[in-house]
Amino acid sequence: MGNFWSSLFHSKFVGLRWFEFFFSGQDFIRVMRNTLASSALTLTIGFLVPIFIAILLNECKNLSFKKLVQTSSYLPYFVSWVIASNIIVTLLSSNGAINQLLMDLGITRESILFLQEGKYFWWVIAASNTWKDMGYNAIIYLAAISAINPELFESASVDGAGRLRQIWNILLPAIKPTMVILLILNVGNLLNTGFDQYFLLGNSMTRDFSDVIDTYSFRYGIQNNMYSYATAVGLFKSAVAFILVITVNRIAKKFETSHLF
Repeated sequence: MGNFWSSLFHSKFVGLRWFEFFFSGQDFIRVMRNTLASSALTLTIGFLVPIFIAILLNECKNLSFKKLVQTSSYLPYFVSWVIASNIIVTLLSSNGAINQLLMDLGITRESILFLQEGKYFWWVIAASNTWKDMGYNAIIYLAAISAINPELFESASVDGAGRLRQIWNILLPAIKPTMVILLILNVGNLLNTGFDQYFLLGNSMTRDFSDVIDTYSFRYGIQNNMYSYATAVGLFKSAVAFILVITVNRIAKKFETSHLF
């Protein structure tokens, strides 16, 4: 076999063979569907919720309650997915708090198998990602809100504008550049769904909905020792992410809004 460098530089170059194998494979459509669907849900929910939380925290006048909510909301960001997934599994189990709450409220008559039925998996992933990252993203929007000139709100109040009108006409337009920048960055990660949460929360019963590009490349690259194939799949994901960032940035630039470059 020789050493690492001789194996690297004397390996046979197969061109686009592994890309053709991936695109023509029977798993391509399923993996892309799962990746795009779960990422789109995460992008939509995870983009709107932090803005909503930041606005609520900004309007909160009780400093003690504000600090408590802010701390508890961004604490999950620093928790590893191993611990977070165990919390999610416990909450969503048949005897977990979520099912007990739904039955106590009369919404359901029996436990819902959130992690055993594939139709729920995309929503579980979207909610989990949002719960874990919403506090950290809300801090960014709070920083943008704190940079707004308070005299704008005072002038609007004198003119008779209520809080909702001030939020709609002053606060949201002021943080729009931050929103656009974060949206561009999040779109670039559309195919980069993450590996930990899918690997830890997915199982054989939800494979048709939980198998995304990251878990697919791990299964073929590490478990089946097809390192070249997994590298090709990863390169495809990076190329698509690059194209998405360039495209969305150009669209934002065309509409004369904030953009990366």
